[in-house]
Amino acid sequence: MLILWYINFPFAIHTLSFRFSAFIKPLPYILILFIFTTMHSTLLHTLNQIVKLDEEEISIICQRFKPLTISKGDFFLQEHAISKQVGFLQKGLVRYFVHKNDQEATFEFTKEGEFVSDYQSFNTQTPSLQNIQAIEDCELLIISYPDLQYIFKHAPHGDMLGRVILEHRFDVMVGQLMAIYMQNQETRYRHFIQQYSDLAQRIPQYMIASYVGIQPQSLSRIRRKAR
Repeated sequence: MLILWYINFPFAIHTLSFRFSAFIKPLPYILILFIFTTMHSTLLHTLNQIVKLDEEEISIICQRFKPLTISKGDFFLQEHAISKQVGFLQKGLVRYFVHKNDQEATFEFTKEGEFVSDYQSFNTQTPSLQNIQAIEDCELLIISYPDLQYIFKHAPHGDMLGRVILEHRFDVMVGQLMAIYMQNQETRYRHFIQQYSDLAQRIPQYMIASYVGIQPQSLSRIRRKAR
């Protein structure tokens, strides 16, 4: 009996394959669709908080936002370059900094679930004054300037989505840059604790010092005063 089954096994497999071929053929498309929506699930959830997405918009967004990985220490954007993409941070942590008096002045940190971009450079397609650097290995979904324009024109709520995303990035950037010049060191450190308390263990001490506007060796003194 076992020998007979073994001899007929190839025929059995062929028969099963033939019978289920109608089910198997569409599987790659279904699988691809599942992978795309899974990969974009956090992004879609975030955008759904802004406006209820329909099927057409979900399809357009999944097609236009593409995956990108950046290693720790590498740059999403460097000063003097034109910002050609907006990123949605799936995993990792980045910082924004400018050069001030030959020193790095860090003015923002962005974590998972947030958008990454230099609004002014991206919107006007002019050279950036900012640097956006990965503090950890990062996984992003990015969209290019032409692809975002496509969403503006073809997605039913595309104009609203784009405006909210870019205006949010602009508001954050202006607020953080103003804080650099308006807050003293102790106030700036308190602001860091309030704003980024969940990130303190993930950010190197010298970058926290850069954010506060002091030398790393002075950070302990500022901490004591800010208590």
